[in-house]
Amino acid sequence: MSSTDPFDLNDAFESMEQILDRLIHENEPLETPRYTYAIGDVQGCFDDLLRLLDKIEFDPAKDRLWFTGDLVNKGPNSLNILRFVKGLRDSAITVLGNHDLYLLAVAAGAVKDRKSDTIASILAAHDCEELLFWLRHQPVLHHDDTLGYTMVHAGLPPQWGLDAALDRARELESVLQNADFEEFLGVLYDPKPDRWREGLEGQARLRFIANCFTQLRYCDRAGRLDLSCKRRTATKNKRRSVPWFQVPRRAHKDMKIIFGHWASLDRKKTRTTGIYPLDTGCSNGGKFTAMRLGDEQIFSTRCRIKSHPGLG
Repeated sequence: MSSTDPFDLNDAFESMEQILDRLIHENEPLETPRYTYAIGDVQGCFDDLLRLLDKIEFDPAKDRLWFTGDLVNKGPNSLNILRFVKGLRDSAITVLGNHDLYLLAVAAGAVKDRKSDTIASILAAHDCEELLFWLRHQPVLHHDDTLGYTMVHAGLPPQWGLDAALDRARELESVLQNADFEEFLGVLYDPKPDRWREGLEGQARLRFIANCFTQLRYCDRAGRLDLSCKRRTATKNKRRSVPWFQVPRRAHKDMKIIFGHWASLDRKKTRTTGIYPLDTGCSNGGKFTAMRLGDEQIFSTRCRIKSHPGLG
């Protein structure tokens, strides 16, 4: 990268305000990106993100970034992450993850923060309201017909194909973007209901949708969500839970799905066609991973920050 590139790590890190001002005023909206890169969970690891962007020679005037959600918490620099991604405008797309919803819930007073959280700088920032307004207006699912990929933070239940997933995403997004969104955040944290049916209504329906997009890892073979993973270790006489993308006869088996949320996933055993897990444990001292869409080439950097592995 040239020494004038805003992501050059040898540029002694311009102030965040200077970087964002250049991004906002110098870059025209993208029409056809040169490259699109999907990037796993950031979780406040801003310096590691910049090193990865330097490695892929990201140019916001030519390229686009997709983020799998969980921009915040665990790592030390969540405030600058939000400012940075927001400042990229049309050069970046992010979906909402469970830590992003948690930030919104804490800010709304729906839940209390924890000592291990690293979101205090956001809540104390002069532009906190602006950042949170922007965050809750981000999607929970992004689909690109041209590229042929769908991105969520966590997963999809086996009952939903693409059309159903798009419809359910719009339902949840409309609530989060509504003026009385705080009411929903107050009832968000409950593993029930665990099975989809069209007759679900009200907060129970919205909670199921949110749990799928932001919390899901396992389902049993009948399609029930197993957010606690307890059924994963059931006896051999019971149906064991499996990763959501391995449920037999799932309606989304022909989709190409990018997701994060699951740093401990054994990728050597995943090997499921059309499934692209990109959370490789950056905030726990693992790697930061990007996939270039199209040729699906993987780029990784070893992370230098170890933060709070206890935060899921």
